[in-house]
Amino acid sequence: MYDANSPPTRRSFLAGAGGAATLGLAGCLGGGGDGLDELTVAHMPIYPDLQWYVMEGEGYFSSIDAEIDGREFTDGPAIVQAFSGGNIDVAMFGIVPAMIVIDNDIPAQVTAANIREPMGIMAEQSFHDTFEQHGGDAFDVWAEENGRPFRFGTFPQGSVPDVLLRYWLRETGVDPEANDSVEIREINGANAVWQAINGGDIDGTSIMEPVPTIAQAEGSSVTMLRTAAEILPGQPAAVTLMSDEVRDSPLAAQFLEQHVRATEFIGANPDATAQHVESGIGMPADRARKALDSPLSNFVTDPASISEATPVFSEFAASNGQIDEQLTNDQIFDRSVYDSL
Repeated sequence: MYDANSPPTRRSFLAGAGGAATLGLAGCLGGGGDGLDELTVAHMPIYPDLQWYVMEGEGYFSSIDAEIDGREFTDGPAIVQAFSGGNIDVAMFGIVPAMIVIDNDIPAQVTAANIREPMGIMAEQSFHDTFEQHGGDAFDVWAEENGRPFRFGTFPQGSVPDVLLRYWLRETGVDPEANDSVEIREINGANAVWQAINGGDIDGTSIMEPVPTIAQAEGSSVTMLRTAAEILPGQPAAVTLMSDEVRDSPLAAQFLEQHVRATEFIGANPDATAQHVESGIGMPADRARKALDSPLSNFVTDPASISEATPVFSEFAASNGQIDEQLTNDQIFDRSVYDSL
């Protein structure tokens, strides 16, 4: 795990499987003639970064003319810090942290999406009918019946799950800051979200796989109410951000070629992919295989597939004070690398 208080040197790496970063060794060191012989790639042990674990596990890095120095981080802010310090060349993490890097005038842009529409709003089964009948007023009905507000628990404010939750509430006419019938609790990590669901500490969440699959397997009363596809088609989540130094190098296209291979592998080989999930992320392969059939498992590479919905996240990031002003898609995306493949 990355220690935010002790930034690593630019070319250091952690060794291991699942609990630390790993090293991929390429064939001809030389960075395609541009002087880059290594790429330091930040990633997180989450489903939306699954391409990393496939590229690593299937040996795709051997097709890149550089050494791949992979580092596993536990959260987006730590990656932002490392990227800001010049310790990272490529980052596979959330769209909002990527915007923060760009807003800080660090020369980098998003060259690929990793997944689209990976989040879902989950809620107590008893709330489903109430919501279908009353829409946004269902939270007032819930609070009156239960003597307390409806408790959502999700990642900290400004994260991708949090933004989707707040966007959905806004679209249903609910302002969580002004409505005493809704409470949003900040929880760090998918496992902690599941523990909060299992322990009855929250009534609903905005979350990605594998939490919905785990909840279903454990017979939880918290079930899927709305998928991201129903709320915000093309919802962005994890992306691949590259420094300008990399984007100006042949390594950018080489990396995305392997990203595409991994995306196609996930779709064509779910059983083998589940093994990569188990070894890389730690989820048992049988559950990982079920999660791959989820409507939330929409792995992609083309950045255009998320561009239409990205302004929603840029707007929220600006309103939260995470970035100084809303970024345009031209500031966020460099589609030329993918289009060149």
